[in-house]
Amino acid sequence: MPFPALSRPVCALLAAGLLTLAPAGAHAATTVKAAKAVKPAATRDAPTLPGYQADLSQTTVSGLSSGGFMAAQFAVAYSATVAGAGIIAGGPYFCSGQPGRFPYIPYLTNALTTCMNPGSAQVAPPVASELLRAANDFARMRLIDDTANLKRQRVYLFSGTKDQTVTQPVVEQVGKFYALAGTPAEQIRFVDNVGAGHAIITDNNQDTACGVTASPFINDCDFVQARDILQHLYPGLQPASATLTGKLISFNQRSFIQSAYSSMNNTGYAYIPKACDSESCRVHVVFHGCLQTTQAIGDRFYTSTGYNQVADANKIIVLYPQAEPSPVYPYNPKGCWDFWGYTSLNPIDPDFYRKSGTQMQAVKGMLDRLGSARNSRH
Repeated sequence: MPFPALSRPVCALLAAGLLTLAPAGAHAATTVKAAKAVKPAATRDAPTLPGYQADLSQTTVSGLSSGGFMAAQFAVAYSATVAGAGIIAGGPYFCSGQPGRFPYIPYLTNALTTCMNPGSAQVAPPVASELLRAANDFARMRLIDDTANLKRQRVYLFSGTKDQTVTQPVVEQVGKFYALAGTPAEQIRFVDNVGAGHAIITDNNQDTACGVTASPFINDCDFVQARDILQHLYPGLQPASATLTGKLISFNQRSFIQSAYSSMNNTGYAYIPKACDSESCRVHVVFHGCLQTTQAIGDRFYTSTGYNQVADANKIIVLYPQAEPSPVYPYNPKGCWDFWGYTSLNPIDPDFYRKSGTQMQAVKGMLDRLGSARNSRH
């Protein structure tokens, strides 16, 4: 908990309590074993991300678990850029910032309780009205974009009925947040009737059984969630490609990171449909969950979750930024995205939720590069 009297080392020790946004049974031993067994697909020598003259006005985001929180966070902070968000088992913007008042906000404790399974922790779920009030204040201070932009966003929400990691009352508050912000009801879709565990959903019987919560957190529930998300965010899509015609690229992610405390990998990935080599395409950003880094599950998240097949047929570039496990400061042993402040140098006044946040700024830089002149690399 980032109280004024606590030093950085003490905060790091407290952060050890945030083992993961996945349940017990998939913690440190599992991650270490997976890291030894799976070699990351690329190295720090990956090439520079080129420009593709993408249409950034139609940018959307999605993610699972900590990636869902990150998607919600990015969509609000950069609402002038983001046109829609898909949030799987994630909570509302600035979830870990409430309850509490600066400078006594227990961000880590909120992340572990209010933002995950508040019922089991015997606390209340996040309160959308309080979080929107905070967002409005941040916007007035120009820390994030104008919240009036939220009215135009399309939002997809998902909570599996067997998910006890991030429970439905938390996900519900995302919909309430957007409704209070003035987003029309027809632009918000909430899927809450699938017997899924804590996972992103596929239609592949080689993946984990639907109701289970276990690594790699990619579950077969007889539908492709990536398609479900993209269809809501971009109505009228063509059917997914049976055979991919584009290319999966790795790129130097480090060049977009301005802090040594980012807990981000040197390498990121993107799927580029063939049409995007010569035409202006949209961009969809996908944030993996905790324990879904390349160190933990290799390339499975960015090759087998279904996004690329849909994108290939619909002129959508899919950007897969990568967090990574960090065993020391910043303490992030499961490779989660930051929604409670572990990347902030000042834990009393963290910036993870602002446009200037280390991870937020890096991803925005990747988007700007994709939107730059074709084949430009600066």
